[in-house]
Amino acid sequence: MLLAAGGGRRLGGRVKALLRHRGLPLVELAAGELRGAGCAPVVVVLGAGADEVVAGARLDGCRVVRNPAWESGLGSSLRAGLAALAALPEPPAGALVALVDQPWVGAAAMARVAGALRSPETLAAAAYGGERGHPVLFGAAHLAAVADGARGDRGARDYLRERADRLTLVECGDVASPQDIDQPADLARLSGPPPHR
Repeated sequence: MLLAAGGGRRLGGRVKALLRHRGLPLVELAAGELRGAGCAPVVVVLGAGADEVVAGARLDGCRVVRNPAWESGLGSSLRAGLAALAALPEPPAGALVALVDQPWVGAAAMARVAGALRSPETLAAAAYGGERGHPVLFGAAHLAAVADGARGDRGARDYLRERADRLTLVECGDVASPQDIDQPADLARLSGPPPHR
C-alpha cells in the first residue's frame, strides 16, 4: 500500500505525489518500486489533487483509492487503503505500507521487509541504524485493529509502540535512506545525488 494523499502544506501546497525524481512523479516511482518488491496488488491512496495525480502519473495495474478525508491526516488514508484490501476477493496475507515522500526507500528495502512475513501475526518494519522507519508490514491478523486505531496524523504509530516487543526490525540502512521530502529545502535533494546511507 502506498500512502500518497498528502497536500504538502509545508511545501506551499505542492502535491507530493507529483513531485519528480529520476524523471518520474514520486507516486509512479514508488508504485513501481512496490511492484518490483513483489507486492500485488498495489493499492495507492490519493487525496490532494487526486484528479491531477491520476492524469499526470502512470498507475497501470494499481488499485487507486481516493480518500476524501485526506486533510484529516494520514490515519484516514491508512483506513481507506486497508478498507480497499479488506474488500478484495481474496484476503491478503498482510499489508506492506510505504510513504510517497520517501523516494530513497526502494524495492530492495521493501522486499526485505515484505520477506519478514511469517504468519498472520507478523509485525515488522524497516530500521535505519536501529531506528524504526518505513515501510511497515502488518500481518493479516492486525489489519482490522490497525484500521480501527488509525486517527489523525499518527496512523499506526501507537499500535506499533504498544506492541514493540512483537515488532521485528529489519535493518535497511545499507540499501535505503529514510529521508523524506517535507520542507522546501528538501526539494533540491530530488535532483541531487542519493543521500548517504
